[in-house]
Amino acid sequence: MRAALVALNGEREICGVIVQMPLPPHLSPVVVEQTLAPGKDIDGITPANAGRLALGLPSFVPNTPAGGMEMLRRHGIPVAGRRAVVVGRSNVVGKPMALLLLREHATVTVCHSRTVDLPAILREADIVASATGRAHLIDGGMLKPGATVIDFGINFPDWSGGKMVGDVNFQSAITVAGAITPVPGGTGPVTNMMLMRNALAAVRALGE
Repeated sequence: MRAALVALNGEREICGVIVQMPLPPHLSPVVVEQTLAPGKDIDGITPANAGRLALGLPSFVPNTPAGGMEMLRRHGIPVAGRRAVVVGRSNVVGKPMALLLLREHATVTVCHSRTVDLPAILREADIVASATGRAHLIDGGMLKPGATVIDFGINFPDWSGGKMVGDVNFQSAITVAGAITPVPGGTGPVTNMMLMRNALAAVRALGE
């Protein structure tokens, strides 16, 4: 895999590379992160791009959380000064989503598997973003009335009959939330749009 990435780094005709995660068990994501050229890293997974995001510098931002922020912007949902809770701390969704919300002046709490009393924390949130991979972890009884809910979850539990469901119980949450993304058809298409945006930026940068 390292050799393939080195070859892609050297191909001038290739402007952007995205590595589909999760990788098979025998392949290490660390190899990808340490080998892929930051200028071709259009999903923002390399240490260089992650570090620039953390410092508030221009960088390629992971497409899924970037899409979540774009949805907030497009729908005119205020972020500055609001309480935001991010459920999940992955390097590709949870952590960058928290940083992007901070960049827009939200007060951000990051929750995870060891968080004590998640419902109590969620009930204080004006914005909830979840990316845990745990089907229906969150229901309407955990939400503040009028909260905005961004569900990044992709789950295929046995009880769903093979259907994709989110981290949020949509039918329960929609009666409480002011705005909520469905699964499927919510954040996924916007993620693809942000990927194309990053790809175009990489093409322009390579031509400069």
